[in-house]
Amino acid sequence: MVSIDLSVLDVPRAIPPDPEAYLRAAMAWHFGADTGSPFWLRAAGRLDFDPLTDVRSHDDLGLFPNLVDELRDVPVEDLIPRGYGTPPPIPRVFESGGTTGAPKRTAQLPDWIEQVTRWQIEDFTAGGFVPGAGLLCMMPGGPHGVGHFDRVVAERLGATFHAVDLDPRWVKKVAARGARAEVARYVDHVLEQALHILETQTVANLHATPPLLEAIANDDRLIDLVNRRIRYILLSGAHVDVDTMALFRGIFPGAAIALAFGSTMILSQAATRTRASEATGEHTDGDAFVFDPRSPYVVFRVVDPGTGAQVPYGERGQIVMNHVSKGMFIPNNLERDTAIRLPGPDGGVGDSVSEVAPVAVFGGEPVIEGVY
Repeated sequence: MVSIDLSVLDVPRAIPPDPEAYLRAAMAWHFGADTGSPFWLRAAGRLDFDPLTDVRSHDDLGLFPNLVDELRDVPVEDLIPRGYGTPPPIPRVFESGGTTGAPKRTAQLPDWIEQVTRWQIEDFTAGGFVPGAGLLCMMPGGPHGVGHFDRVVAERLGATFHAVDLDPRWVKKVAARGARAEVARYVDHVLEQALHILETQTVANLHATPPLLEAIANDDRLIDLVNRRIRYILLSGAHVDVDTMALFRGIFPGAAIALAFGSTMILSQAATRTRASEATGEHTDGDAFVFDPRSPYVVFRVVDPGTGAQVPYGERGQIVMNHVSKGMFIPNNLERDTAIRLPGPDGGVGDSVSEVAPVAVFGGEPVIEGVY
Protein backbone atom coordinates (compact mmCIF):
# COMPACT_ATOMS: atom_id res chain seq x y z
CA MET A 1 0.00 0.00 0.00
CA VAL A 2 1.43 3.37 -1.07
CA SER A 3 1.14 5.93 1.72
CA ILE A 4 -0.88 9.04 0.91
CA ASP A 5 0.40 12.45 1.95
CA LEU A 6 -2.56 14.81 1.84
CA SER A 7 -0.32 17.80 2.58
CA VAL A 8 0.75 17.88 -1.08
CA LEU A 9 -2.70 19.31 -1.80
CA ASP A 10 -2.03 22.42 0.30
CA VAL A 11 -1.75 25.74 -1.51
CA PRO A 12 -0.44 28.33 -2.04
CA ARG A 13 2.98 27.00 -2.96
CA ALA A 14 5.66 28.27 -5.32
CA ILE A 15 6.83 24.90 -6.67
CA PRO A 16 4.21 22.38 -7.85
CA PRO A 17 4.29 18.91 -6.28
CA ASP A 18 5.05 15.61 -7.98
CA PRO A 19 2.12 14.96 -10.35
CA GLU A 20 1.60 11.30 -9.46
CA ALA A 21 1.74 11.82 -5.69
CA TYR A 22 -0.57 14.81 -6.10
CA LEU A 23 -3.16 12.84 -8.06
CA ARG A 24 -3.15 9.98 -5.52
CA ALA A 25 -3.73 12.46 -2.72
CA ALA A 26 -6.49 14.22 -4.64
CA MET A 27 -8.40 10.97 -5.22
CA ALA A 28 -8.04 10.03 -1.55
CA TRP A 29 -9.26 13.47 -0.51
CA HIS A 30 -12.22 13.91 -2.86
CA PHE A 31 -13.49 10.34 -2.45
CA GLY A 32 -12.75 9.88 1.24
CA ALA A 33 -15.90 9.75 3.35
CA ASP A 34 -14.52 12.27 5.85
CA THR A 35 -12.88 14.64 3.36
CA GLY A 36 -14.83 14.59 0.07
CA SER A 37 -17.56 17.02 -0.92
CA PRO A 38 -21.22 15.97 -0.79
CA PHE A 39 -21.35 16.46 -4.57
CA TRP A 40 -18.56 13.97 -5.34
CA LEU A 41 -19.47 11.50 -2.61
CA ARG A 42 -22.95 11.27 -4.15
CA ALA A 43 -21.53 11.06 -7.67
CA ALA A 44 -19.20 8.22 -6.66
CA GLY A 45 -22.18 5.91 -6.33
CA ARG A 46 -22.97 6.37 -10.02
CA LEU A 47 -19.47 5.59 -11.27
CA ASP A 48 -18.62 2.24 -12.83
CA PHE A 49 -15.07 2.34 -11.46
CA ASP A 50 -13.36 3.09 -8.15
CA PRO A 51 -11.44 6.41 -8.20
CA LEU A 52 -9.37 5.28 -5.22
CA THR A 53 -7.91 2.28 -7.04
CA ASP A 54 -8.51 2.78 -10.76
CA VAL A 55 -7.19 6.34 -11.24
CA ARG A 56 -3.43 5.87 -11.40
CA SER A 57 -2.43 8.55 -13.91
CA HIS A 58 -3.82 11.80 -15.26
CA ASP A 59 -4.88 9.93 -18.39
CA ASP A 60 -7.26 7.96 -16.16
CA LEU A 61 -9.22 11.14 -15.47
CA GLY A 62 -10.88 10.27 -18.78
CA LEU A 63 -12.77 7.55 -16.90
CA PHE A 64 -14.94 10.19 -15.25
CA PRO A 65 -18.15 11.35 -16.88
CA ASN A 66 -18.29 15.05 -17.69
CA LEU A 67 -20.50 16.42 -14.92
CA VAL A 68 -19.99 20.15 -15.45
CA ASP A 69 -23.60 20.67 -16.50
CA GLU A 70 -24.61 19.71 -12.95
CA LEU A 71 -22.72 22.79 -11.73
CA ARG A 72 -25.55 24.90 -13.17
CA ASP A 73 -27.91 23.78 -10.38
CA VAL A 74 -25.99 22.18 -7.48
CA PRO A 75 -25.92 24.18 -4.22
CA VAL A 76 -22.42 25.59 -3.86
CA GLU A 77 -22.28 24.31 -0.26
CA ASP A 78 -22.30 20.78 -1.67
CA LEU A 79 -19.10 21.52 -3.59
CA ILE A 80 -16.98 22.21 -0.48
CA PRO A 81 -14.94 19.19 0.69
CA ARG A 82 -15.75 18.05 4.24
CA GLY A 83 -12.04 17.90 5.01
CA TYR A 84 -11.97 21.68 5.38
CA GLY A 85 -13.81 21.25 8.70
CA THR A 86 -16.85 22.77 10.36
CA PRO A 87 -17.70 25.50 9.77
CA PRO A 88 -16.11 25.38 6.32
CA PRO A 89 -14.37 28.38 4.77
CA ILE A 90 -16.71 30.81 3.02
CA PRO A 91 -16.24 30.35 -0.73
CA ARG A 92 -16.17 32.98 -3.41
CA VAL A 93 -18.76 31.93 -5.97
CA PHE A 94 -17.68 32.60 -9.55
CA GLU A 95 -19.84 31.77 -12.53
CA SER A 96 -19.21 31.06 -16.19
CA GLY A 97 -20.19 33.54 -18.87
CA GLY A 98 -23.31 31.65 -19.93
CA THR A 99 -22.09 31.15 -23.49
CA THR A 100 -23.48 27.62 -23.69
CA GLY A 101 -26.57 27.93 -21.49
CA ALA A 102 -27.34 28.71 -17.85
CA PRO A 103 -24.16 29.70 -15.99
CA LYS A 104 -22.13 27.07 -14.15
CA ARG A 105 -20.92 27.87 -10.63
CA THR A 106 -17.66 27.16 -8.84
CA ALA A 107 -16.95 27.51 -5.13
CA GLN A 108 -13.41 28.84 -4.78
CA LEU A 109 -11.94 28.66 -1.30
CA PRO A 110 -9.46 31.13 0.23
CA ASP A 111 -6.39 28.92 -0.21
CA TRP A 112 -7.02 28.53 -3.95
CA ILE A 113 -7.91 32.22 -4.36
CA GLU A 114 -4.51 33.11 -2.91
CA GLN A 115 -2.71 30.68 -5.24
CA VAL A 116 -4.39 32.13 -8.33
CA THR A 117 -3.72 35.67 -7.14
CA ARG A 118 0.00 34.92 -6.89
CA TRP A 119 0.03 33.35 -10.35
CA GLN A 120 -1.70 36.36 -11.84
CA ILE A 121 0.72 38.77 -10.18
CA GLU A 122 3.53 36.82 -11.87
CA ASP A 123 1.69 36.85 -15.22
CA PHE A 124 0.86 40.56 -15.14
CA THR A 125 4.43 41.44 -14.20
CA ALA A 126 5.95 39.23 -16.90
CA GLY A 127 3.59 40.70 -19.51
CA GLY A 128 4.65 44.29 -18.86
CA PHE A 129 2.20 45.62 -16.25
CA VAL A 130 3.30 49.05 -14.99
CA PRO A 131 3.33 48.85 -11.16
CA GLY A 132 2.04 51.87 -9.33
CA ALA A 133 0.01 53.09 -12.33
CA GLY A 134 -3.74 52.65 -12.60
CA LEU A 135 -5.51 49.70 -14.21
CA LEU A 136 -8.55 50.25 -16.43
CA CYS A 137 -10.57 47.01 -16.33
CA MET A 138 -12.99 46.59 -19.24
CA MET A 139 -13.94 43.10 -18.09
CA PRO A 140 -17.01 41.61 -16.40
CA GLY A 141 -17.50 42.03 -12.67
CA GLY A 142 -20.47 40.66 -10.77
CA PRO A 143 -20.39 36.84 -10.68
CA HIS A 144 -17.30 36.58 -12.89
CA GLY A 145 -13.91 35.90 -11.33
CA VAL A 146 -11.90 38.13 -13.65
CA GLY A 147 -13.14 41.34 -12.05
CA HIS A 148 -12.23 40.11 -8.57
CA PHE A 149 -8.72 39.02 -9.51
CA ASP A 150 -8.01 42.19 -11.50
CA ARG A 151 -8.89 44.30 -8.49
CA VAL A 152 -6.79 42.28 -6.04
CA VAL A 153 -3.79 42.00 -8.37
CA ALA A 154 -3.87 45.73 -9.12
CA GLU A 155 -3.89 46.56 -5.43
CA ARG A 156 -0.94 44.25 -4.70
CA LEU A 157 1.00 45.86 -7.54
CA GLY A 158 0.28 49.31 -6.16
CA ALA A 159 -2.15 50.27 -8.92
CA THR A 160 -5.46 52.07 -8.52
CA PHE A 161 -8.29 50.00 -9.96
CA HIS A 162 -10.82 51.56 -12.35
CA ALA A 163 -13.68 49.44 -13.73
CA VAL A 164 -16.48 49.86 -16.24
CA ASP A 165 -19.90 48.21 -15.99
CA LEU A 166 -19.99 45.28 -18.40
CA ASP A 167 -22.76 42.67 -18.64
CA PRO A 168 -21.66 40.09 -21.22
CA ARG A 169 -24.73 37.92 -20.72
CA TRP A 170 -27.03 40.69 -21.92
CA VAL A 171 -24.88 41.21 -25.01
CA LYS A 172 -25.08 37.49 -25.81
CA LYS A 173 -28.88 37.60 -25.59
CA VAL A 174 -29.04 40.63 -27.84
CA ALA A 175 -26.62 39.08 -30.34
CA ALA A 176 -28.58 35.81 -30.36
CA ARG A 177 -31.64 37.58 -31.72
CA GLY A 178 -29.58 39.32 -34.40
CA ALA A 179 -30.00 42.86 -33.05
CA ARG A 180 -26.68 44.18 -34.31
CA ALA A 181 -27.61 47.83 -33.86
CA GLU A 182 -28.46 47.20 -30.21
CA VAL A 183 -25.14 45.41 -29.67
CA ALA A 184 -23.35 48.38 -31.22
CA ARG A 185 -25.18 50.77 -28.88
CA TYR A 186 -24.17 48.68 -25.89
CA VAL A 187 -20.52 48.69 -26.99
CA ASP A 188 -20.73 52.48 -27.36
CA HIS A 189 -22.06 52.62 -23.78
CA VAL A 190 -19.04 50.65 -22.54
CA LEU A 191 -16.61 52.78 -24.57
CA GLU A 192 -18.14 55.96 -23.17
CA GLN A 193 -17.30 54.78 -19.65
CA ALA A 194 -13.73 53.93 -20.68
CA LEU A 195 -13.30 57.27 -22.42
CA HIS A 196 -14.23 59.19 -19.27
CA ILE A 197 -11.72 57.21 -17.19
CA LEU A 198 -8.94 57.68 -19.74
CA GLU A 199 -9.63 61.41 -19.94
CA THR A 200 -9.70 62.05 -16.21
CA GLN A 201 -7.63 59.39 -14.41
CA THR A 202 -4.00 58.27 -14.32
CA VAL A 203 -3.96 54.82 -15.89
CA ALA A 204 -1.17 53.00 -17.73
CA ASN A 205 -2.62 49.48 -17.78
CA LEU A 206 -5.66 48.16 -19.65
CA HIS A 207 -7.42 44.80 -19.44
CA ALA A 208 -10.02 44.36 -22.16
CA THR A 209 -11.63 41.74 -24.35
CA PRO A 210 -10.49 41.53 -28.00
CA PRO A 211 -13.88 42.74 -29.32
CA LEU A 212 -13.70 45.80 -27.06
CA LEU A 213 -10.11 46.59 -28.07
CA GLU A 214 -11.24 46.29 -31.69
CA ALA A 215 -13.98 48.82 -30.95
CA ILE A 216 -11.40 51.13 -29.36
CA ALA A 217 -9.26 50.74 -32.49
CA ASN A 218 -12.17 52.13 -34.55
CA ASP A 219 -12.49 55.31 -32.46
CA ASP A 220 -9.89 58.02 -33.11
CA ARG A 221 -10.40 59.67 -29.72
CA LEU A 222 -9.81 56.42 -27.88
CA ILE A 223 -6.84 55.48 -30.07
CA ASP A 224 -5.19 58.78 -29.15
CA LEU A 225 -5.90 58.38 -25.43
CA VAL A 226 -4.70 54.77 -25.32
CA ASN A 227 -1.51 55.66 -27.19
CA ARG A 228 -0.83 58.58 -24.85
CA ARG A 229 -1.57 56.77 -21.59
CA ILE A 230 -1.53 52.98 -21.82
CA ARG A 231 1.73 51.00 -21.72
CA TYR A 232 0.34 47.52 -21.01
CA ILE A 233 -2.69 45.85 -22.60
CA LEU A 234 -3.95 42.44 -21.50
CA LEU A 235 -6.51 40.69 -23.70
CA SER A 236 -8.70 37.83 -22.51
CA GLY A 237 -12.29 36.61 -22.38
CA ALA A 238 -12.71 36.06 -26.13
CA HIS A 239 -10.51 34.76 -28.88
CA VAL A 240 -8.11 36.63 -31.14
CA ASP A 241 -5.98 35.37 -34.02
CA VAL A 242 -2.35 36.17 -34.85
CA ASP A 243 -3.25 38.56 -37.68
CA THR A 244 -5.55 40.61 -35.44
CA MET A 245 -2.86 40.78 -32.77
CA ALA A 246 -0.46 42.15 -35.39
CA LEU A 247 -3.02 44.85 -36.27
CA PHE A 248 -3.43 45.77 -32.60
CA ARG A 249 0.33 46.12 -32.22
CA GLY A 250 0.43 48.40 -35.24
CA ILE A 251 -2.35 50.62 -33.89
CA PHE A 252 -1.01 50.69 -30.31
CA PRO A 253 2.78 50.56 -30.80
CA GLY A 254 3.66 52.01 -27.41
CA ALA A 255 1.98 49.26 -25.37
CA ALA A 256 3.09 45.75 -24.55
CA ILE A 257 0.17 43.51 -25.53
CA ALA A 258 -0.30 40.19 -23.74
CA LEU A 259 -2.91 37.48 -24.16
CA ALA A 260 -4.42 35.27 -21.44
CA PHE A 261 -6.43 32.07 -21.76
CA GLY A 262 -8.48 30.69 -18.90
CA SER A 263 -11.84 29.26 -17.98
CA THR A 264 -14.16 29.39 -15.00
CA MET A 265 -14.12 25.59 -15.07
CA ILE A 266 -10.37 25.41 -14.45
CA LEU A 267 -10.62 28.08 -11.73
CA SER A 268 -7.58 29.85 -13.16
CA GLN A 269 -5.80 30.82 -16.34
CA ALA A 270 -2.91 29.15 -18.11
CA ALA A 271 0.60 30.56 -18.11
CA THR A 272 1.34 32.40 -21.36
CA ARG A 273 4.50 32.24 -23.42
CA THR A 274 5.46 32.96 -27.02
CA ARG A 275 7.08 30.48 -29.38
CA ALA A 276 10.61 31.80 -29.75
CA SER A 277 12.74 31.67 -32.85
CA GLU A 278 15.08 28.70 -32.64
CA ALA A 279 17.81 30.75 -34.28
CA THR A 280 17.75 33.82 -32.01
CA GLY A 281 15.82 32.76 -28.90
CA GLU A 282 13.69 35.89 -29.34
CA HIS A 283 10.08 36.16 -30.38
CA THR A 284 8.53 38.35 -33.03
CA ASP A 285 5.11 39.94 -33.29
CA GLY A 286 3.99 37.15 -35.60
CA ASP A 287 4.70 34.38 -33.11
CA ALA A 288 1.67 32.52 -31.78
CA PHE A 289 0.98 32.55 -28.05
CA VAL A 290 1.29 29.22 -26.24
CA PHE A 291 -0.74 28.47 -23.11
CA ASP A 292 0.66 26.10 -20.50
CA PRO A 293 -1.88 24.81 -17.96
CA ARG A 294 -0.80 24.93 -14.32
CA SER A 295 0.05 21.25 -14.00
CA PRO A 296 -0.74 19.22 -11.93
CA TYR A 297 -3.64 21.43 -10.81
CA VAL A 298 -4.90 21.89 -14.36
CA VAL A 299 -4.26 19.41 -17.16
CA PHE A 300 -5.28 19.81 -20.82
CA ARG A 301 -5.77 17.10 -23.43
CA VAL A 302 -6.42 18.03 -27.07
CA VAL A 303 -8.63 15.41 -28.67
CA ASP A 304 -10.64 14.45 -31.70
CA PRO A 305 -14.18 15.16 -30.40
CA GLY A 306 -15.55 12.24 -32.41
CA THR A 307 -13.25 9.57 -31.00
CA GLY A 308 -11.85 11.09 -27.81
CA ALA A 309 -8.32 10.19 -28.91
CA GLN A 310 -5.56 12.76 -28.62
CA VAL A 311 -4.68 14.41 -31.92
CA PRO A 312 -1.01 14.45 -33.01
CA TYR A 313 1.16 17.37 -31.95
CA GLY A 314 0.68 20.29 -34.32
CA GLU A 315 -2.90 19.28 -35.16
CA ARG A 316 -6.13 21.02 -34.10
CA GLY A 317 -8.54 19.33 -31.74
CA GLN A 318 -11.00 20.14 -28.97
CA ILE A 319 -9.69 20.86 -25.48
CA VAL A 320 -10.52 18.57 -22.57
CA MET A 321 -9.85 20.37 -19.29
CA ASN A 322 -9.22 18.79 -15.90
CA HIS A 323 -9.12 20.78 -12.66
CA VAL A 324 -7.69 18.95 -9.64
CA SER A 325 -7.21 20.91 -6.42
CA LYS A 326 -7.93 20.53 -2.74
CA GLY A 327 -10.97 22.76 -3.03
CA MET A 328 -12.58 21.46 -6.25
CA PHE A 329 -12.42 18.56 -8.65
CA ILE A 330 -13.70 19.01 -12.23
CA PRO A 331 -12.42 16.21 -14.47
CA ASN A 332 -12.81 15.35 -18.14
CA ASN A 333 -14.61 18.52 -19.23
CA LEU A 334 -14.86 18.80 -23.01
CA GLU A 335 -14.70 22.58 -23.49
CA ARG A 336 -16.13 24.71 -26.31
CA ASP A 337 -12.62 25.62 -27.51
CA THR A 338 -10.42 24.04 -30.14
CA ALA A 339 -6.66 24.55 -30.28
CA ILE A 340 -3.40 23.31 -31.74
CA ARG A 341 -1.90 20.58 -29.55
CA LEU A 342 1.68 21.21 -28.36
CA PRO A 343 3.98 19.41 -25.90
CA GLY A 344 3.66 20.64 -22.34
CA PRO A 345 6.61 22.02 -20.37
CA ASP A 346 9.19 19.62 -18.98
CA GLY A 347 8.21 18.12 -15.66
CA GLY A 348 4.48 18.64 -16.17
CA VAL A 349 1.67 16.47 -17.47
CA GLY A 350 -0.76 17.01 -20.30
CA ASP A 351 -0.77 19.23 -23.37
CA SER A 352 -0.10 22.89 -24.00
CA VAL A 353 -2.26 24.71 -26.55
CA SER A 354 -2.01 27.47 -29.12
CA GLU A 355 -4.28 29.31 -31.59
CA VAL A 356 -7.37 28.80 -29.46
CA ALA A 357 -10.72 29.27 -31.24
CA PRO A 358 -14.34 28.48 -30.33
CA VAL A 359 -16.41 25.78 -31.94
CA ALA A 360 -19.47 27.01 -33.85
CA VAL A 361 -21.98 24.83 -31.98
CA PHE A 362 -21.60 23.31 -28.53
CA GLY A 363 -24.14 21.15 -26.72
CA GLY A 364 -26.60 21.75 -29.53
CA GLU A 365 -26.45 25.53 -29.05
CA PRO A 366 -24.65 28.12 -31.19
CA VAL A 367 -21.60 29.61 -29.49
CA ILE A 368 -21.95 33.38 -29.17
CA GLU A 369 -19.00 35.24 -27.68
CA GLY A 370 -20.40 38.76 -27.95
CA VAL A 371 -17.99 41.03 -26.09
CA TYR A 372 -16.68 38.32 -23.71
